[in-house]
Amino acid sequence: MWKKQFIDTERGNFEVFTQGEGDPLCVTHLYSEFNALGYYFADIFVNHFTVYLINLKEAGNSCKVVNEEELSMQETAKDLESIREALHLKKWSFAGHSTGGMLGLIYADLYPDSLTKLLVGGASSTNKYMEHESSMYSQKSPLNDRLKEIFAVLKSTNSTMEERSKANKEWTNMSLYNVERRDEYFLKPSSGKIVHKRLNYYSFTELPNYNIKTKLPQVAIPSFVYCGRHDAQCPLVFSEEISRGVKNSRLYIFESSNHLPYLEEKSEFLAMVQDFKVLTENLL
Repeated sequence: MWKKQFIDTERGNFEVFTQGEGDPLCVTHLYSEFNALGYYFADIFVNHFTVYLINLKEAGNSCKVVNEEELSMQETAKDLESIREALHLKKWSFAGHSTGGMLGLIYADLYPDSLTKLLVGGASSTNKYMEHESSMYSQKSPLNDRLKEIFAVLKSTNSTMEERSKANKEWTNMSLYNVERRDEYFLKPSSGKIVHKRLNYYSFTELPNYNIKTKLPQVAIPSFVYCGRHDAQCPLVFSEEISRGVKNSRLYIFESSNHLPYLEEKSEFLAMVQDFKVLTENLL
């Protein structure tokens, strides 16, 4: 089980779960909440880092927002920085998947002196992934019509718990390359429930204008960028674009994965994490 603590900062009180040994590593996701069960993505790092798994504002037992703008990635990056300061950490690393990775890029741009290195996966530096024919979010995708039906179930106040669970499972299945191995991947209990207030702000307020591509060259810290070859949420081309933009980066492609390589190719992902552990500026 992960150890829970509350970190009081000048920007609010945050629920943080900690596990592992080694150099400090910040892990979070833009619109998920965590508990003492951990998080599949964060669990991967605990043998190499002291991992701080953070519930952002409105997530879990962390503080609420006063203004909606506090849900933005830029304001959230400021929250992360306040947590680092409250923990009295001179620097830490950051690892984020999907929108967690996008948040990491913004954090690295705003606070380059607070990070030793960065790991970003299954992400994009622009909102163009929503239009790509290989993304389930695009109207060009054969998955899109069914995805809209799934979202309608998840958002409806009339949906039963069983209907929501079934819809969420189907959405996850769309993000797996080997769906038949699903039970194996999710055998261990974990957390990571969607915080709809944060997801809605991202989807309807931030995403329509999201574009940090021109900021990528300003991210100078050693960075790993990874993606599944068959990613149906943020297709590989967008991770390739991030890696080209971030000067000091290395790209990892997981050939037998969709959006969740840390589950679908766990041994290969662990090998990447081992490389990330020893990553210094001289290694890239």
